[in-house]
Formats: sequence, structure tokens, C-alpha cells
Amino acid sequence: MRSSFTNHGARRQRLMTEMVDNAVALVPAASQKTRSRDTHFRFRQDSDFWYLSGFNEPDALIVLVPGRPHGEAILFCAEPDPKTALWEGEQVGPERAVSDYGFDDAFPLDDIDDILPGLMEGREHVYYSVGLRPDFDQRVLGILAHLRQHASSLSLAPGDLIDLHRLLHEHRLIKDAAELDVMRTAADITVAGHQAAMRAAAPGVYEYQLEAELQYVFARHGAREQAYAPIVGSGPNACTLHYDKNSRRMCGGELVLIDAGCEYQMYAADVTRTFPVNGRFSPEQKAVYEIVLLAQQAAIEQLQVGLPWQASHDASVRIITEGLLDLGILQGSLNDLIDTKAYQAFYMHRVGHWLGLDVHDVGDYQREGRWRDLLAGMVTTVEPGIYIASDNPAVHDRWRGIGIRIEDDVLISERGPEVLTEQAPKTVEEIELWMNR
Repeated sequence: MRSSFTNHGARRQRLMTEMVDNAVALVPAASQKTRSRDTHFRFRQDSDFWYLSGFNEPDALIVLVPGRPHGEAILFCAEPDPKTALWEGEQVGPERAVSDYGFDDAFPLDDIDDILPGLMEGREHVYYSVGLRPDFDQRVLGILAHLRQHASSLSLAPGDLIDLHRLLHEHRLIKDAAELDVMRTAADITVAGHQAAMRAAAPGVYEYQLEAELQYVFARHGAREQAYAPIVGSGPNACTLHYDKNSRRMCGGELVLIDAGCEYQMYAADVTRTFPVNGRFSPEQKAVYEIVLLAQQAAIEQLQVGLPWQASHDASVRIITEGLLDLGILQGSLNDLIDTKAYQAFYMHRVGHWLGLDVHDVGDYQREGRWRDLLAGMVTTVEPGIYIASDNPAVHDRWRGIGIRIEDDVLISERGPEVLTEQAPKTVEEIELWMNR
């Protein structure tokens, strides 16, 4: 899997133009992770590294050196090795890193300790995010210590480390056209998976069987990885926010909440649908469901360029609190219930999160102590919910055990919010029609 290096090269160039003068940036790749003993998880590249390279091999290193006469964008990667190729497949190697990935220069991984100090020498600042790769942290700190010990009036050593994330993650927050094309495909594949799971639901079916429907559809459409462990929570399990055992046998008259999204070409989708196992909502289930749906619609309407991020959450809180008040689940004044956060007993999470290369994608929600204004190109989930535990003694038993979340992926645009996952059945009528065809 590799995308055109045109966008990756432009991203590297943009990052270098925004770095302070006389700096160098270091971006390490992910390492292979052990699953058990001598077997490994399938390799997944670090998102920051992928964003700047499209290069999908472990333990590589990007070094950006603005103004370097022999090339500013440098990659260290594994040398092609016949034995490795026999067991694990072909490696790209330094030569093809230049021709196929648009780097100005490339060196073997084994040369990092010999070449990297020279690339850092004479630079005053190092952009690097400490703490993600402790092994590589030690190499970087060791090089810095060596350069500082041997610095002279003619040879500067870097004086400080600057967190690369603050700059790079702001870039990642605004998706370009190529990213949005991939995210739309991820959204379409995820919708198809949810549609298949709805069709497969029936009393007596196990949660993991619905999970299998999702996995099959995702993989069949080219998304072999899931963006996160899927949640298939039926009955009381729908009220456990991150339930992922997916082992229960479903019963008629219950709801099942599925929170699942594929990862397609490294980009995540994230969708939740809640529907009746037997294909028909009970009056109580329908009443709570329509409150959540109304809250989601109100929240999506607030995703307008120039409005603060918090406006969407506030809209969902008001609708959910008002709905719980109308059902008699909450008692008191609407404004007092909002002010005291009484709704959090039933709606305890925020309305959404950024989405992109990571399912909980990077980027600040606040800037200088205030909620940031929305910009075109941001992508967020919108996922209000109501969760009424089956053992909640403060609520009439007719409402107990109802857990509902509705989640879509939404692009902020100058034309207004674009729901990327709108084809997944969502209204009560759409869901019942889809499940009973």
C-alpha cells in the first residue's frame, strides 16, 4: 500500500517552511509489535510518519533539514536483503525511497549513528516528540549530549528540543482533497458493514456473529484492518461504553448497539447504529431513540465554519436533557439540570472527536483557553447517546436497560456540514424497513 508521494512531499515542505530558523526535524517510524512469543501483529505505520511519507516499513526515520544543499528531506530505511525478501517480502531500500517516494536523499538504517549527528550538528533546534519511542529517545538524547560536549565556537550544537506534535498535528487536523477521497471510501465501506450487520441480526444470534458480518464486508471491500476494536453490545451491554467482549447471545425485544469502523488506506471511519434485535422498536425504545436522533441532528447543524467546537456538544446536551425531562427520567428545571450536569448520569461523554489517520485523531480542541472555531477541512464524529443501566433504581423499570448511541462522520465545509456516513439507516422508519425487507 502506497499513495502518490506528491502530497507527502508537499506536506514535508509545508512543515519545513513553518519550522523556526536553523532547525532539524526527526520523525521515526513505528516498530513491529510482538503479539505472542515469536509472532507479531500485522504492522501498522505510525500516523505522523505515514502522513509525511506514505512509507510502510518499520523502524525507518525521516530527517528534515531545511536549507541543506544536498537535499532537505532524508529517509533512513532498511537495505534490501534477500533473506528478508524470502520470508517477509521485498523491501523498498534507499534507492527507491528517492525515486518512488520523493525523498531528496536516503541512507541505510545501519548508518543512522554515523550520519544523523552530522545532520544535527550546526542546528540550534530539534523538532522531535519525546516519549513515543523510548528506545529512539535515548539515541536522540545521546547524540545531543555528544554534540554539546564537543561544541565549539565554530560548531553549534542544538540548544533545545521542540515538540513536533504541536505543529504537525495542526496540519493533520485539516484534511486535503486526497485525504477526503480516502475518508469517503472508508465511510462507504463502513456503512455497508453496518447495513449487513443489521440484516443479520435476529433473536438467538451472538454478538460476535454480527462482528463477523462487519469484518467480512470491510475486508471484501479492501479494508482489511478495523479502526478500533468493534463494539457489539446487546441488551444491558449497550450501556457499557467501551464493551468489546461481543460474546452474548441476543434476545428478542432488546436493542443492540454497534460501534465499528474500518480503516482504509490508513484512514479511519467511526459509525454507531443502535437497532432492535427483532427488527421492531418498542414504544419505550423508540421514545429514547428519537431523543438521541434529534440531539444528533441539532449537533450536526452546529458544525458550521466559524462556530466554536463546543456549540455542537451544547446543542446535544440541551436536547437530551429536555427529552429526559419530558420522559420523567429527570425532574426539575431544564436550565438547572444543564447547569448541574444532571444529564451526565445518562449522557456521560462528549458529542464527538476529530477523525482521520487515527480514530481519535490529533489536533487541539481548545486554543489559548477557549474552544477553537471550526475550519473547513476538519472531520469530526457526532455521537450523542443515552444509557440507562438495567440496575438503575432511580429510573422506572420500563426504561431500564436501554442504551442508545447514534454516530456519524461529518466534514466541516464552507457549504455546511457534510455527513459522510449518511447512507447508514438511521431513523426508526429506515431501520425497521431495512431490517424487515
